[in-house]
Amino acid sequence: MTFDFSKYRDQMLFVPLGGSNEIGMNLNLYSIGGKWLMVDCGIGFSGDSLPGIEVIVPDISFIAERKADLLGLVLTHAHEDHLGAVPYLWRELECPIYATPFTGTFLKHKLSEMGPGKKPQVNIVTPGSKISIGPFSLEMIELTHSIPEMQAVAIATSAGVVMHTGDWKFDSAPMIGPVSDYEQLKKYGNGNVLAMVCDSTNVFVEGEAGSEGDVRKHLSEMISQCKQRVVVTTFASNLARVATVIQAASDIGRVVALAGRSLHRVVEAARESGYLSDDVEFVSDREVMNLPRADALILCTGSQGEPRAALTRISRGDHPSIRLTPGDTVIFSSRKIPGNEIKINGIHNRLVEKGIEVITDKHDRIHVSGHPARGELKRMYEMVKPRIAVPTHGEARHLHEHARLARALGVKETVEAHNGAVVLLAQGEAGIVGKVHSGYVAIDGASLISTDGDIIRMRRKLRDDGAIFISIVWGKNGELMYPVQMSTPGILDPKDDQELIGECTAEITRILEGTPARAGDEQIREQVRLCVRKLIKRDLDKKPVIEVQVMRV
Repeated sequence: MTFDFSKYRDQMLFVPLGGSNEIGMNLNLYSIGGKWLMVDCGIGFSGDSLPGIEVIVPDISFIAERKADLLGLVLTHAHEDHLGAVPYLWRELECPIYATPFTGTFLKHKLSEMGPGKKPQVNIVTPGSKISIGPFSLEMIELTHSIPEMQAVAIATSAGVVMHTGDWKFDSAPMIGPVSDYEQLKKYGNGNVLAMVCDSTNVFVEGEAGSEGDVRKHLSEMISQCKQRVVVTTFASNLARVATVIQAASDIGRVVALAGRSLHRVVEAARESGYLSDDVEFVSDREVMNLPRADALILCTGSQGEPRAALTRISRGDHPSIRLTPGDTVIFSSRKIPGNEIKINGIHNRLVEKGIEVITDKHDRIHVSGHPARGELKRMYEMVKPRIAVPTHGEARHLHEHARLARALGVKETVEAHNGAVVLLAQGEAGIVGKVHSGYVAIDGASLISTDGDIIRMRRKLRDDGAIFISIVWGKNGELMYPVQMSTPGILDPKDDQELIGECTAEITRILEGTPARAGDEQIREQVRLCVRKLIKRDLDKKPVIEVQVMRV
């Protein structure tokens, strides 16, 4: 049943289409007076349930149908899970984009890969500034994160103010950019905030996330103790960590090479925006291999085991330039995102088998999160004092725990929203009042495909049950012209299963010999499929994909 938005025309509605069932892929919508504002538009990473797919994006069909009333997209910061979907989805929306200088520069490099066609104009807004977009009056509030210019957005409307935090932490020594603007947060805490939509990533973590300044100290000490070549991997978009690694290498006289396209992109954006000096020099991944091992440091992508990332290829030994040798060290300056453990552990194992030392955040304080732990969440609620708490950026368990924490901190109303929920933000009435279509779309090469469509279903079946391909050459008089050919990838071994393959071809031949000459191609295909399906089910209890090709001569 279609939700009737007209009933709530003069009230504030919040509709997440991504980031409220998972950590990542953030896409949030606000509505009042029939107009819409989007905050962030990010990607997520797929799991084993989507064969051949690495990246997914939110299904935006709901808001695409209303794009005439979508007034703008505001980007809180330059992480992929907040802006990475823009090149894939913007042409369905064609709305103005608002971003700070660094975020806009980073996005510009991504948009250059969109190919031919219309591209968005990005409106650059100063960190901490105010802008008006239709019925929405916005104020940017600077918060610390692992990337420059992270902006919370205070969204003021006739129905009240919503504080949308985006990703954040409270870091007293952030290394890049200023500390959080506590005074602005306190200003809004004077009874002005109707609701706060807030990051839930580390709600189960006690204390505080920690400072990037501490990471720089520990990482420098660790790298200085390494005697041979050092590889450091981290999230490419974690510019604070990238800068930390570069500085640590400089402090001990190591030359840095970048490996991975996304690292080059973030470094280029940092230089253009003034966050990284032009004096910082890098060598290519080919040149670094010609340096003495004790003088080399390679900063690379692949901390989450991404199949095509630099470290994954290095660990497999198929990177075009970089080869590691026994005694080298690989440092994972990152944490494992839930769901990536198997891929990351696979890299660890391959490296260890090659005699390479692997160091993770379990060994020392070489990583801190960019998201708030419970202590920081408590401080945020004490400053902002929202009347309604809407946890986001988390799985169901994160949202539930965040809501419980908010209530313990004195927030009267909490709403645990899921993707597609229509949330009414009204004091005394806050809650889920409806549902709209939501879901995921897969990035398949240069195409967008449904995650629950026929292509993905067939890939799963091919992966799980294999396939059988049968070729039949049929004469004009209804006779079999050549022996039946059968190929069985992923289901039968040509050597070990010769007996079953022979039985199948013999039974197909017997059936065809009794087939009338006037039989059509589809009739032949169907009786052959039924025959083979029965034999495979009997012996293997499997249901492979069976394709029968009939060629007439």
